Amino acid sequence: MAAWLLGIKNLKIRPYCLPSLGPHDVKVRIKALGICGSDVHHFKTMRCANFIVKKPMVIGHECAGVIEEVGSEVKTLAVGDRVALEPGISCRRCNLCKDGRYNLCPEMKFFGSPPTNGALANKVVHPANLCFKLPENVSLEEGAMCEPLSVGVHACRRAKIGPDTNVLIMGAGPIGLITLLAAHAFGAPRVMLIDVDGHRLSIAKKLGADEILQVSTNIEDVGEEVQKIQSAMSSGIDVSFDCVGYAKTMSTALNATRSGGKVCLIGLALSEMTALSLQLLQGFLSYPRKADPKMIWKELSPPLSL
Repeated sequence: MAAWLLGIKNLKIRPYCLPSLGPHDVKVRIKALGICGSDVHHFKTMRCANFIVKKPMVIGHECAGVIEEVGSEVKTLAVGDRVALEPGISCRRCNLCKDGRYNLCPEMKFFGSPPTNGALANKVVHPANLCFKLPENVSLEEGAMCEPLSVGVHACRRAKIGPDTNVLIMGAGPIGLITLLAAHAFGAPRVMLIDVDGHRLSIAKKLGADEILQVSTNIEDVGEEVQKIQSAMSSGIDVSFDCVGYAKTMSTALNATRSGGKVCLIGLALSEMTALSLQLLQGFLSYPRKADPKMIWKELSPPLSL
């Protein structure tokens, strides 16, 4: 059985015929599943960015479960193993895949994004090399959080967050909050979050944000808000993460960050954006294979409480 998305805000439980188990696949009983913002977009509008739902499908991709069957060529996993599933299914043939940068594969298919069925089901069949065994101290619920957590971890790696890095995060949604947790785990001494939603900011504060600021949606307020940011973070902003991707958030991040600092785009909501006069702009699309559960939990010290 699976939850099928049939139309706008129309989700129905119906039988699901699993794909046949290939020699390099595993069958996983899903035990924990998160709801991503992309799932919400698909549910409400039948599309997310360029992914358009044109026929009934199963959504969901933030998941973990227990292996029930393995293909004939699978040697690294066994029945009963608890695993987190990587949703990005790359071609494994192109130069980017061979270089380990499979998140940039031009033929990438995303588990739970049209036209590939996802994890809002009792069981799924998935490539074994995209299933990562969970450490004993990581629960299945935490395993389902590995996918969004990997985004924040990869961003902090790329930005080289450390004990000497003060961080500004634009957006206190799920990815912004995950990036907050990752930044502190990487040693950032002070992290400030900005959002238009007071409730989300209150959650950020509970999760350890050192400073929070509720702002407006008016782009004309950027100058005043930058002053408030710089006043609150008097030692300066070394790295800003934009987890929203609107013109205002990018402008605020660029103006609030110290000279020589870094602005990293994690979210990109615009189909068009104003050209930025910068020598280097860092952006992140998903994450590479290095972001598997064992490496994530080994790298984050102290471990995160999700």
